[in-house]
Amino acid sequence: MGHIGHNPRRGIFTHGGPAGGLPRGEALPMSARTPDAEPLLTPAEVATMFRVDPKTVTRWAKAGKLSSIRTLGGHRRYRESEVRALLAGIPQQKSKED
Repeated sequence: MGHIGHNPRRGIFTHGGPAGGLPRGEALPMSARTPDAEPLLTPAEVATMFRVDPKTVTRWAKAGKLSSIRTLGGHRRYRESEVRALLAGIPQQKSKED
């Protein structure tokens, strides 16, 4: 079965197999998922912004200081807007999704 993955640095989705009809590695535009998809950051990217260890970012998510989204593979991703607001010291309201 094919696999569709998101590369946040390139802003595109890539298709990883023949099941979906595209050759392996062919890019799908960001809009193929949802028109309002918000950029997501990895723990390492968030850690770099705050100059902390990625494990610290995971602890913040567990403590409720930062909300996370889980990928199908179980990895955490963080909303860029929420991370930037936290970095700027702006309090964020929890959304109904969190």
